[in-house]
Amino acid sequence: MPLFTLQLPNSILKALRLPQNNPRSQQLRVLKKLLKKARFTEFGQQYRFDEILLSKHVGKRFQEQVPVSNYNSIYKAWWHKTMAGTPNVCWPGKIRYYALSSGTSEAASKFLPITTDLLRGNKIAMIKQMLSLRTYEEIPLATVGKGWLALGGSTDLQKGAGYFAGDLSGITIKKSPFWFQPFYKPGKKIAREKDWNKKLEEIVEKAPQWDIGFLIGVPAWIQMCMEMVIARYRLKNIHEIWPNLAVFVHGGVHFEPYKKGFEKLLGKPITYIETYLASEGFIAYQDRQFAKGMRLVTSQHLFLEFVPFNEQNFTENGDLVNNPEALMIHEVEEGKDYALLISTSAGAWRYLIGDTVRFVDKENCEIIITGRTKHFLSLVGEHLSVDNMNRAIQVAAEKLDISIPEFTVAGEPSGSFFAHHWYVATNDPVNPGELGKLIDDTLKELNDDYAVERKSALKEVKLDVLSEKRFLDFMQSQGKVGGQHKFPRVLKGTMLEKWQAFLAK
Repeated sequence: MPLFTLQLPNSILKALRLPQNNPRSQQLRVLKKLLKKARFTEFGQQYRFDEILLSKHVGKRFQEQVPVSNYNSIYKAWWHKTMAGTPNVCWPGKIRYYALSSGTSEAASKFLPITTDLLRGNKIAMIKQMLSLRTYEEIPLATVGKGWLALGGSTDLQKGAGYFAGDLSGITIKKSPFWFQPFYKPGKKIAREKDWNKKLEEIVEKAPQWDIGFLIGVPAWIQMCMEMVIARYRLKNIHEIWPNLAVFVHGGVHFEPYKKGFEKLLGKPITYIETYLASEGFIAYQDRQFAKGMRLVTSQHLFLEFVPFNEQNFTENGDLVNNPEALMIHEVEEGKDYALLISTSAGAWRYLIGDTVRFVDKENCEIIITGRTKHFLSLVGEHLSVDNMNRAIQVAAEKLDISIPEFTVAGEPSGSFFAHHWYVATNDPVNPGELGKLIDDTLKELNDDYAVERKSALKEVKLDVLSEKRFLDFMQSQGKVGGQHKFPRVLKGTMLEKWQAFLAK
């Protein structure tokens, strides 16, 4: 057996002073490493990191002394100083780069600090994921040496007062190692392009010159790119121009709604690999064939905590309560939803990133993303999650044999009661009434609270069928095209008002 596939028992690893295959031990080592590195920063002094490091129970002491934060609270108290050029605020040194992120609901951009330490940790996680490709029997070894087409943000970053800001994918590519450059497509020149439509046109123009083995990106934009290439060169499928295409590395959204339409563009089956690369860090990736979920990155640069996503810890609007219950990785249970707190090598401390996850294989630290803390519907206590919505859409699409790549849901009044209003994208012929009933019936089976409320205050389910282009046009109108931008699955507040105004045009 090759050495790199050998899994040694923890007792032997401990005796040899090698890293143990124990998520709890790995996470505590990461936490100690983060605390040691940041103990002389303003944040480290304020919250007495030295005291925490001397504690017998570092993890629990850390949770007791350091408050939970969201973007607004940590920016107001700390990060605004780093943007003014102040060094050693939450992480040693000056912050030179910021990832711009607006999530899928907020209008204003967030400036998330990016450091060399964070990028190094991300790269190590990426290399580990690449090494895990050996476990995928369908991927030809030669494919790894082909082109890797990554659709991300521009590498031509915004210049601020002593810093640069842009999409994380743009920052990552700009600072990628020299050995990756020969494989990377579309190349430095096209990667600098800020106009998304122009970037796609240039990619289509260059497509015949490339031998692509990997596609990397958000499903909606990768699908659009493939459709443009196929249309431009009058192909039957994408494999006529890229015969060695074998892998699609995707992330950001649940892939199943896209899969049917995506596979219409292929000439042969390919392998799908899911990743969880947020602006805050590389959190998880699928590391083996037929895995239930993605393995958390537990031994590098992120310390993770898990807040049970329930009424004790979150308000009706999805806001975190003061002093929520936060669990470490050895305390979680399979099958329950948790909001993710993250402490990173870029100076995020106990930071609520807004995603909810569920452990599907605790032994292997495998999770799935189930939604966002703000993206759920509970107008009258129906507690409808994005995971429920994704599964209902998937069931309906399979039963009706249609492709539904995009959808969103809003809550609204219905007389003196309430209704859910679905907006569904499909270019296939479908009866809206039949589709709406299928989704409604499936949700009743999946969610007991929903079934109960459909008999009382949740009186109506509305559904509008729109074209895929309608959804993409709205994203373009909001300046949210390309990169990591995704259509929000639940519309509320200002974004709902903009959507309604757009549809009324």
